[in-house]
Amino acid sequence: MLAETLGSRARHLRQTGDGTRRRTMTMTPDEMIAFVDRMYEATGAGDWAAASQMVTDDFFVTEAADLPMAGTYRGMDGFRDLFVKVMGLCDVAGLERIETTAGKDHAVTILSFRFADPALAPAELCEMFRFRDGKCCEIKPFYYDAAPFWAAVRAKAAVA
Repeated sequence: MLAETLGSRARHLRQTGDGTRRRTMTMTPDEMIAFVDRMYEATGAGDWAAASQMVTDDFFVTEAADLPMAGTYRGMDGFRDLFVKVMGLCDVAGLERIETTAGKDHAVTILSFRFADPALAPAELCEMFRFRDGKCCEIKPFYYDAAPFWAAVRAKAAVA
């Protein structure tokens, strides 16, 4: 791959599936980490208009099959639907972002969901963000153990 330094970014010629080449911009690790911070701030505040400017047209989020929100959610509407679904399934009292690390075209954030019931163990996970052309094209959460999330879902259902 041909790379030329351009400020804090690298410009690359990337071969596409049809054999053509296109010029793309990659982000530095610091830019990806700052981007992830802005994404969490926007979605946490319900600013879906700002978040929609941060994702590619083919953006998607994939939740694992062993979770109650399993599936692939496409586009900003799908992302918003997932957010609403998760918040409807359980009472999340807080989201602790422990740290984000980044390299190549990915960033990974270590997170902990705290639930409203303090007797419930937090759900620990990492979220992988993949970038293309300065925007996020994929988010994939990886739960350490789905049991705490399921316990929070059952706890909310029991009081409903």
